[in-house]
Formats: sequence, structure tokens, C-alpha cells
Amino acid sequence: MFHSEDLAIEVEALTKRYGQVQAVDGVSFTVKPGEVFAFVGPNGAGKSTTVEIIETIRLPTSGRVRVLGMDVTQHKRKIIPRIGVLPQGFASFDRITVRESIQYYAGLFGCKHADIDGLIKLANLGDKANAQFQTLSGGLKQRLGIAIALVNDPEVVFLDEPTTGLDPHARRAVWEVLLGLKRQGKAVFLTTHYMEEAELLADTVAVISKGKIVAIGSPSELIERNANYMRLTLKSTDARMLHALQRLHYEPDGDSLSSITIRIKETEEVYAILSALKTAGLPLPGVDIRKPNLEDTFLRITEDRLEDGARTNGRGP
Repeated sequence: MFHSEDLAIEVEALTKRYGQVQAVDGVSFTVKPGEVFAFVGPNGAGKSTTVEIIETIRLPTSGRVRVLGMDVTQHKRKIIPRIGVLPQGFASFDRITVRESIQYYAGLFGCKHADIDGLIKLANLGDKANAQFQTLSGGLKQRLGIAIALVNDPEVVFLDEPTTGLDPHARRAVWEVLLGLKRQGKAVFLTTHYMEEAELLADTVAVISKGKIVAIGSPSELIERNANYMRLTLKSTDARMLHALQRLHYEPDGDSLSSITIRIKETEEVYAILSALKTAGLPLPGVDIRKPNLEDTFLRITEDRLEDGARTNGRGP
């Protein structure tokens, strides 16, 4: 059991208003040391405002936010040296090297004893230590940004969309760096639009929509609670098969030119469907069964919120 003073981040009933706009509405959650916490939500959901309050950039309208046991409205000067931030779209000076970039920011932040070699090693940049920033790929630039965010050896690290625009290999290299931070016992606060990233890396995922936390838990817990179905894909485009499924009260999920996908709740349904198709004299197709992932869950949660909002505003049925 963690007490308030032992938590990396504690957010309680946080609100933020801009005139008549309620950007954040009663948000509460905690982040423990050594935890990767993914904060996800649609654009305009309140993510950035919440994170900026935690980082001491903005003041809350009401509620309480503590970082490392300290209130962000009262102890900003004590909090800042103990956190690290990688902003979205990080950039350094084109003509200085990786090593010089880390040294420059260490000096800028007053970190006289920064472990430059250790940061280069942690970010897996050893073979690029003397390469100029302008020659680095997008993934290497992001890994350098993470190294710079760690020059003060922070206890809490905020990473804003750290893999946006990167190719799959570069993304996975960044993920390895993030897991290294976790192994060091640092709290990692990750905002991302990539649900695969959140599912693979995060211990806890919080989904924010319209300023409210609408779901929170481990990736597996969220999937289990909010997407209690499987996807059955039949590798066929036979119109007779589609009609047979509709007679069984199954409607296809989406439009595909190469297959038919439906939702099922029990594996026994697969045998019943295939038996019905065989009885109807239809050729048995290739079959693929998959459980939903975090992206399916996220879409379901946020779509439900959008539909509820439309009904509230009189636009729904």
C-alpha cells in the first residue's frame, strides 16, 4: 500500500476551466515509482492540460496535484529539478554532436555531475556519440531527447508522443529505452496515440475523454472489462455466406474486399457457424479468431462517450 508521500504522482479531483470551457473535469489517478503510466485520449480530451498542470506549467482551477509528495502550486521550484520532460517534436542544434547536445543541456540545467556516458549508453547512442544532430534519423533524435530529459537524473519522466512519425524499427528502439527507465525505478508518464505502444509498455492506462477519466486499469483489465468479444474472420467474399451469417443474426464488422469479420462472445459459436455453413452447402473458408486489443477497447470506450454526448446535446436518437 502506497502512502501519498511515496507516490510519484497523485492527482485528486483536478479541474481546469478556461472561461466557460471545462477542459479537465474531476480527474483523479496515481502513479507509483517504477511504473509506466500511459495517458491516452482523443484530441481535445484534456490530456495536454492535465499533463501541463502536473509539470507545474499551468495552475489548476481546483483539486490537488502532488508530485513526489509536493503540491505543484506550492513547491514548483523543488519539483522541477526532480522531473524530466521530453516535449513533442524535440529538436536540438543541427551542427552539434550527440555528446555536445547532452553536455549543453546539462550545463543549461545546472547539472554539473550529469553522467554523459551513462546517458549515451542508456539511449543506445554509443555509435552516434560524435554524429551531428542534423544527420540523425527521427528515432535517434527521439532517443537523444530522452537522454537530455534525464540529465538531472529525474525520478519522474514525462514523455509526450515519443514515437510519433517513427518507423516500426525506430519505435521499438525507443521502447527499449523506456523499459530501461522502468528498470531503473523511474516513474514514466507517457502520452501516446499508439494503442499498441500503451498495451506493450504500460502498467496502467488511463483513458480521458471530454475532460474526464472514463477508464483506468492495466491493459488486460481494460480489454477484459470493455471488449468482451472476439473477432471471427472468414476468408471468403461469397455473398451466399454473408446472407447465411445474417440469417444467424450476425452482422459483418466493417467492409472488406477479401473476408467477412463478425463479433462472437464464445468459441462454441465458431463450431455452430461452421456447421450451419456446411449444412447450407457452402465451402468452408479459412478461419481466424482474435481477441480484441487495446485499440479496439479504446475505440469502443471513446465512441460510447461521443454517442452519449451527442444524445445529451439532442443530436442522438
